[in-house]
Formats: sequence, C-alpha cells, structure tokens
Amino acid sequence: MIGTSVQRRDGPAKVTGRALYAADVRAEGRLWGGVLRSPLAYARVYRVETRAARGLPGVRAIVSGADLPDELLAGRTFSDVPVLCRDVVRFVGDRVAGVAADSPEAVAAALAAIEVDYDELPGAVFDPQAALRAAAPVLHPAFEAYHGAGQRERPHANVSAYERLESGDVDADLRGADIEHAATYATPMQHQGYLEPHTCLATWGADGMLRVWASNKAPFLLRDELARVLGLEQHQVIVEPTWVGGDFGGKGSSMDVPLAALLSRASGGRPVQMALSAVEELTAANPRHASRITVRSRLRGDGRMLARHVNAVFDGGAYAGYKPIPGGNLAGRFWSVGPYSTETARWESSVVYTNHVPGGHMRAPGEVQATFAVESDMDRLAELVDMDPLAFRQQNAVADGEAGPLGEPWRAVRLRECLARVRELSGWNRALTEPDVGRGVAVSHCAGGLGVSNARVEVAFDGGVTLYSGVSDQGSGAHTMLVQVVAHELGLDAEQVRLVVGGTDTAPWDSGASASRLTFVGGLAAQRAAEKVRERLVALAAEYLGCPSECVELQDGFLDSLSGRSLSLTELARRAIPAEAPVSETGTFASPALSEAPSFAALVAEVHVDRETGQVGVRKLTGVFDVGTVVNPLGLDGQLRGGLIQSLGAALMEDIGLDADGRVAAASLADYKLPCALDIPPCEIELITDAPGDGPYGAKAVGELTNPLAPPAIANAVYAAVGVRIRELPLTAERIYRALHPPAAS
Repeated sequence: MIGTSVQRRDGPAKVTGRALYAADVRAEGRLWGGVLRSPLAYARVYRVETRAARGLPGVRAIVSGADLPDELLAGRTFSDVPVLCRDVVRFVGDRVAGVAADSPEAVAAALAAIEVDYDELPGAVFDPQAALRAAAPVLHPAFEAYHGAGQRERPHANVSAYERLESGDVDADLRGADIEHAATYATPMQHQGYLEPHTCLATWGADGMLRVWASNKAPFLLRDELARVLGLEQHQVIVEPTWVGGDFGGKGSSMDVPLAALLSRASGGRPVQMALSAVEELTAANPRHASRITVRSRLRGDGRMLARHVNAVFDGGAYAGYKPIPGGNLAGRFWSVGPYSTETARWESSVVYTNHVPGGHMRAPGEVQATFAVESDMDRLAELVDMDPLAFRQQNAVADGEAGPLGEPWRAVRLRECLARVRELSGWNRALTEPDVGRGVAVSHCAGGLGVSNARVEVAFDGGVTLYSGVSDQGSGAHTMLVQVVAHELGLDAEQVRLVVGGTDTAPWDSGASASRLTFVGGLAAQRAAEKVRERLVALAAEYLGCPSECVELQDGFLDSLSGRSLSLTELARRAIPAEAPVSETGTFASPALSEAPSFAALVAEVHVDRETGQVGVRKLTGVFDVGTVVNPLGLDGQLRGGLIQSLGAALMEDIGLDADGRVAAASLADYKLPCALDIPPCEIELITDAPGDGPYGAKAVGELTNPLAPPAIANAVYAAVGVRIRELPLTAERIYRALHPPAAS
C-alpha cells in the first residue's frame, strides 16, 4: 500500500452530501444562537439592558457578561479571550451578549433590542508600532493573571509573547563582515478561506454532561479547554466527531462553543446551534497575523553568509488565546532565519496586542511571513555580490550533515539537490527574450511534530479489521493515510480496513491536526498498533501451521509458512479469535519536538508584468520537493498543489485590511479575493525521495511546505522582469504601478 495512490476515504461522503458537518447535526428542541458584537474598537461597557429583548416572542435565553460569575476567559494554552466582555471591549466585533431563540429571525430581533451603554476609551491602537509607544494604553492590564501567561520576558506591556533564539555572537559578526544589508518587509492579515464557517451545537444535559458538535480539528483539546473554562471535569464534556469543512490552521480555537454551552444551560439544557456568518468570519474570527519583519544580514566578499538577524513584529490583534503554541508564540520560530549556513543567527519575535480582530493560526503560521522577508532578502544579497540568485542560494544552502542556522540537528537534507534540479526543470539558464518577463526563486522547509497520538487496531472473529482513531481529518486526507498504513502492515487493501472515528468519550486520545504532524505522529501511532496486531496474528497462525512464528509471513490477506502451507486471515480469525475477545492492540507515539529530518522545497516563478497597469501574470510555477518516502502519491500531489494555490492568494490578492476606526475593510467575499480556477498557472512538480524522514516508512512532513513559496518567488520575479522590488504583500497592480511610475519630484 505504501507508494500507491489511494482515493480519499472521505471523498464519496463529501461529494454525495452524506458527510455530517456541525451545521448538519439535528437535535430535538434545537435553538438558534447569536452574538451581539461591539461597534467600537476600545470602550468601557457600562450597561447591558436585556429586558425588552427577553420579552420578545421565541426568545429563550439571553446571557451577558454580568450574568457570568467572573469574566470567563477562553484560549488554548494561553487564555485571554472573554466568552462575553464584562467591562471592556477591545475590537470591533468583540462579544457583548448572546441570545438563544426559536428561529434566526427571533435571534436577530432580540439582538437589535438589547441596549448597551459604551464609553469610548481614548488611544485605540491599530498597529503594533502605535501599541509599543510609551503613551499607548495597556490593553491587558491583568495579563499576568491569565491562565498560561506565567512570568516571562516582555519588552512592553502590550507584548503578549516574546521570543529570542540565537546561535553565536550575532552582534559581533554583524559589525565585522564585508557587506551589510538591512530591509523591512510587511505582510497583511489574511483569512483562511475555508468554505465552512465556525459552527457548533452544544447541549448541556440535566445530568451535568455537556455534548458538543463543532467544526474543530482538535476535539480533545477543545474538550479540555471547555472543561477548564466552564468549571467541569473532563469526563463531563464530550466532543462528538464531525467533518471539518476546511481548516488551513484556523479551526483549532473554541470560538463560540463556550457561549453556545452557556446559552444551552440558560435555556434549560436545550441544544443551541451557532454559526458565524461570512461577515463574522472575516471581521471577528482569527485571521493570519499581519507582520513587519526586518532582516539584517552580513556577507563576506565571496558571498558567504556570516550573520543574520531576523526581527519579526506580529500584529496580534485584541487577544492571544487563538494561538495553540504555549506562551502564544507563532510556529515560525525554529526555521525563520532561512535554511542557510551562517556562522551566527538570531530569530527575534514579538506578538503585540492591538485593537482589532485577534490574530490566530493560518497554514504555516509565522513561516509565510518570515519566508517572504528572508527569501526576498536573499535576492537582494545576491545582487550586492553580483551573483545569480539561484547560485547564491546553492552556495549558502545547508548541506546534508550540517546543522541548521540556529543549531538545529538536521539530517536527510536535500535542499541543494532541490535547487540544482529546479534550475534544470525551470529552464533557469535559458535566456528570456520577451520584455518585462522574469523568473524568481524561493525556498522553504517544513518539519512535523510536537504532538501525541494513539490508535487502536482490532481484528474481529470474522477477520474484519477496524482502525479506531481520534484524529480529526480537517481536509488533509489524514484518514486515508492512516487506513493505508494499517492496510500495509496487515497485507491488505485499504478498502479492507474499516475506520471508526469516535467522540472524546470513546476514541483514543489525539492532540489534534496541527504543525504538519498527522502523518508523522498519527501515522506512527497507527503503524505501531498494526505492528502489534500483526505479531499476534502471526503467532496464532504459527500454532495452526505447526511452525515457528519467524517462519510465517502475512501478505495479501494470507499467512504463509516457509513450508508452503497457507491460511487466510479470515480462516484464522474464525478458528482462533473468539467473538467476545477480538485481537486488539493500541499504538502510541509522542513527539516532544519537531522532526530532525525536515522536508525542503525550491520554487521558480515565471511572470510577465504589464508596465501600463502593474498587473502581474504568473505564467508558470516549477517546484522540486524533498519529501522522503511517498505514502500516497495522489494525496501528496493534492497537498503540494493546494498549498501553491493558497500561496498565490497570499502573493497577489489577499488582504483583510482595516479602516481608520479599526473595522475590517474586506468584510465579505465580494471584497476579499481568493484565487479561483482562472488564476492558477501551469505548475510542474518533481519529487526527491531518496532521503527518508522520521514519519512512517520514511515520510516527511509536507502540509506547510509549499504555501510560503509563491510570495517571495513572484516578488523576486517581478524585480527580474521590471526592476522594482516590492516589500509589502500582496503584490497588487496598484503597488507595482506606483513603484514603476513614482510621482515626479516637486
């Protein structure tokens, strides 16, 4: 089964409409829930008057911050997000009250009838630079009391997370090299762009049990968060399995689930369903962080890198709890100085509170922003030493056997091979004869890990094989991969393995879909469980075949002995496995750190720039990817190409934006542009598979490998085509036109 293209296990259910999403769950007596949101970015809440709203027909429950025992704060490993604001609202869209009613129309009427008295506070800040000034208001004065905050270094009271990683004396090397260059790059907020909004249904039973169906990729972590926030024991919260209609990093937070639970309790335990509207998704959910990143580098005269300092300031928005990493950092920290050999390096990042929609995770969080800065900067450095940009990268790329720039113990590295092959595949050395056409290159890397998974494999008395899993397939094809691994270990076709994904009360514990870890962590857990089952089946077959276990092989559904005797798995099960005692084994795999065998990628973009309008046309993308062993070629191809399409959006069009009052500017999909089929250029892909990784059978992580690539590759191609370097995303026609046609000096 390994290396065989297997169709997605979830495909038929999704295309036929049988897949059950959170919005499809039907419960007797269901109510609809809604949220009253703040119209102001920074204000004190003096009064929430709900009497008129409570008297409206069909209204069953209304909850405001004053109705809660204390200000309840949600968040994953760091909790600062009010379930409902009691005293202060911190962004346009902050939750002030919740309503449960018989119909959406009744909910809307009740929300309109609630009166709130606000006192707008001075000094609202909408960008990190303003928030870091001495005169800026402290947006979270109770920061130290937040769950998960702890005592840690914060250079300013509005910094929610600060991190500094370095190798060697960076400052000394920055002073002592031949060539120095520094530049600052900016990226905007982006929405994840999934079709299914955040949706949930919660019902709080008379027995004190809370049952939840939610569009969430980490059911067990959601269970734990709800238990902590609502003061319950973990066993009192059951998160049931549902399909997730797209994630791209954004479906890990609880969003409105705690409020739905409180509305259910307030309405006598009736189920309450809540779904963010498209406008709410864009204005009040958890977009990718905007950033300003300064890259300072020093080179020797021969173009060898000596020192690099990457200083990233991320715009965290009003709250930090939507980030799953302990301390509220972003995941880009370990690989964001670029995969290049340098004697000294420093990664420094600050996540800063501001008064707008709170930032959360989006595919390759922190890495997309940093890769744009670092890879754009690599082209400028190559220019300073008069080197070909691709050759400059080849010279400085980390080679197999070398540590990463921050001392990471990397192995199975094929970055230089990716660069060499993409040079050939893209025709990099072939001269471009058309005017205003250019090529640009960028590299990225990805490592999975930082999680725990469990799997249970069971063989029944009739020979049926079942995999029990708590992994939430958020759209990546993880369930297909897990079934494939089990089938391979037991010598079966993937169709012969049944998959059961249970709720948090029945499924094996899993830390959720995140950090490109599902194949690595979940796959190894499933492999270990299946290995144990295979060993037991072989031992049982050896008894019936009259030979030692080491003389029995399981393949193609048969257990064969060296003597030529054979027994089918079905026959063995009927003889040796009682109906009441199936052969069952559990596999566990825990990864406390990222894999030491990252995947690598090199992408060349070829573009044409219209000088009269600034419009960029991407003619072709050519990518070479170091992916280790390929488990499912079809699934891998989908991951790589899907990431490149998302990457195009980041490069050319996606920007939520803010107006002068802190409101999201692109508040609907009419304004927020996503790539469509007509935007996708030809894309040629080639794989390097001779350097096995740490995943099952040598697989490497690829989930976040490709989506950081297009922005720097296209920006570098634009410079090659027309000689203007754009340091801010997206690369809109307006930005390029202004760079090509600067206003005349007065």
